[in-house]
Amino acid sequence: MQVGIQTSAYHHYLTRSWQHLLPHPHRARRLDMVSSVLSRFDIVGLQEVDGGSFRSSNVNQVEYLATRGGFPHHFQQLNRNLGRFAQHSNGLLSRLAPTLVEEHRLPGTLPGRGAIHARYGDGPDALHLFVAHLALSHRARMRQFDYLSEIIQPLRHVVVMGDLNCTPEQLHSHSRFCASLPLHPVRPLLSYPSWQPRRALDHILLSDSLEARDVRVLDHLFSDHLPIAVDVALPSSCQAVLEALHKKQTL
Repeated sequence: MQVGIQTSAYHHYLTRSWQHLLPHPHRARRLDMVSSVLSRFDIVGLQEVDGGSFRSSNVNQVEYLATRGGFPHHFQQLNRNLGRFAQHSNGLLSRLAPTLVEEHRLPGTLPGRGAIHARYGDGPDALHLFVAHLALSHRARMRQFDYLSEIIQPLRHVVVMGDLNCTPEQLHSHSRFCASLPLHPVRPLLSYPSWQPRRALDHILLSDSLEARDVRVLDHLFSDHLPIAVDVALPSSCQAVLEALHKKQTL
């Protein structure tokens, strides 16, 4: 999300960098544009959102996007708390209430990277979804993959999504993460930079039990990364768990 900054050229990293510190009058309008696109989906993972500070005009962007996009449930993970100046966060928007949501502080030389773990349903056929934003440095990223591997290994139906800051080739080089559960990459999608995509840094990874359909990049210049999307077909056992959860929540 880049906290609602429109970046459409490399020089904007410099000329619009002040928006990381100060509010901008058009930020709310941009959030409205984002929410209209997100409203088409059932679950959304967000990175680089502000949890409500001076630079965002004290607007919790996760809550705002959930409300405007018609998502009954949302979760904000605050990763870097700079008080009233900045609230660096990850976010989850969902039409179905997760049974459990956990926050994970990812290891690294510099603190401030995190992952959200949302579980839908109970038992071995529950759906587990991770929203993550990994480090820029290779060494820190490897430690973070190790950390996630420990959590993912015992799980069956898994989705890992977010800005992993690595190419598919770099992802496959981490044998422990790939072996923790057979996560197969959804077709690599060029998402960065958004104005001339050349690198696949944003990913949606699925366990072998899940089937990817209609994998695509959304052609919307909301930030310096393009959003990616996928329709996921669930196995009947997992589908039954989610249907039971939905029925329980709507009674």
